[in-house]
Amino acid sequence: MAVKTKKKNVKTSAKSLPSPFSIYWEKTNYLLFGLGMLLIILGFYFMGQGEWNSSSSLVISPILLFLGFVVVMPASIFYRKKAATETESVRTEN
Repeated sequence: MAVKTKKKNVKTSAKSLPSPFSIYWEKTNYLLFGLGMLLIILGFYFMGQGEWNSSSSLVISPILLFLGFVVVMPASIFYRKKAATETESVRTEN
């Protein structure tokens, strides 16, 4: 008859991986977001001023709205600082 051996339960500590749900935005992201909101508000303000065919409604306002919606807001979402290891490896290569 075979002898049964008991397996020892070895508890290992869980590896600490960075959470994918950690806070992504930093101060720079919030500043860019605020700048985008300011440009959008100014764009709508200039659109409402003067006659419908004034230069502020036809030229300045669309430029401000384009910059706010298409340039600055996506930049605030996608901006991320480089990791420390990437910047250190670039410095050591030079």
